[in-house]
Amino acid sequence: MHTKNLFENTEVAFSLKSDSELERAYFLFKMISSEPLVKIGTAATKFALNINLPVEGLIRSTVFDHFCGGVNEEDCMPVVEKMHEKGVCSVLDYSVEGKNLEMSFDIATDKVLRLTEFAENKEALPFSVFKPTGFGRLEVYRKVAEKEPLTDIERIEWEKIIERFDKVCQKCSETGVSLLIDAEESWIQNSVDDLILEMMRKYNKEKVVVYNTIQCYRWDRLDYLELVLQIASEEGFKLGFKIVRGAYLEKENKRAEEMGYKSPICSTKKATDENFNSIMSFMFDHPDVMTVFIGSHNEESCYLAMDLMQQKGIAKNDLRVWFGQLYGMSDHISFNLGLEGYNVSKYLPFGPVKDVMPYLIRRAEENTSVAGQTSRELNLIKREKERRKL
Repeated sequence: MHTKNLFENTEVAFSLKSDSELERAYFLFKMISSEPLVKIGTAATKFALNINLPVEGLIRSTVFDHFCGGVNEEDCMPVVEKMHEKGVCSVLDYSVEGKNLEMSFDIATDKVLRLTEFAENKEALPFSVFKPTGFGRLEVYRKVAEKEPLTDIERIEWEKIIERFDKVCQKCSETGVSLLIDAEESWIQNSVDDLILEMMRKYNKEKVVVYNTIQCYRWDRLDYLELVLQIASEEGFKLGFKIVRGAYLEKENKRAEEMGYKSPICSTKKATDENFNSIMSFMFDHPDVMTVFIGSHNEESCYLAMDLMQQKGIAKNDLRVWFGQLYGMSDHISFNLGLEGYNVSKYLPFGPVKDVMPYLIRRAEENTSVAGQTSRELNLIKREKERRKL
């Protein structure tokens, strides 16, 4: 068994950060750890951008450069290459939130196709990624999920959504780039799941090209996995899943309460953690059919994954297992795993500063609500600063 102190190595964790970047990270996490400051900061930022104050430079040199790779894919490459030298790959994530128009869905699809071509033959960029609501209206997904009849126009929209999914999956299949498809709210996820299963049937015959995302704060997801495992085993195709804890907690609970159904979300954080670990263990029990991308900032889950790999005799660099964290966070996990020879990818958001702000604001707000995450980051940065002084 490996020792439980792998993630304590701050020298490896922050090897890419200069002293000034380390100071900036310390300042940012210090800010983020205070809820009132986050509220004031996000309000002030939104206001400044809306009235076109010249704040982009300031945003770019602080929060943007810490959490994002650049304004376009070329701009990201120095960061991508530096991380790859340390054994960490990147997932270029165009983090501009789309508008609800057919034209913007086409633009988003073209963007993913272009990024997939951009990633082809680049070892540092093994994945492409998109969010289903970037390819179609939430309301259309909801009606399909809840088996409500579609209007003629909606039927055309749904056909277009299927077409966009297929185009991107095919491009990934041709270029050898794998595809991570993000999760959505539970009330539309069924239609997304069914559509992705179709894509897996078509494109995951030899190896996993298409990955769905399992949000483990949903208590019904292990049942879902057991069901699709049966289907895939019978029909002879492979399954890829990114597993995460989940992103829409307040929204999910609020809707369940308002509409009077049982919340699909685990009742406690502890239950979510246990569910995550059970789902991950289940996937490790079926490595011949299932490929797992462990999207986690939780050290215990990462240690458990390493233990499971060891128990099952799965090599560190076996492509059926990936670890992933967000850029700008949990470097102590990513870079130490990378150095050990595990497959690791950082989600690297990028896009024009102004357009990426909603994403950054969400990150800041999420960080304030995840107890312990920010203080852990601060603690590690502090230790690295002291180590460098010595």
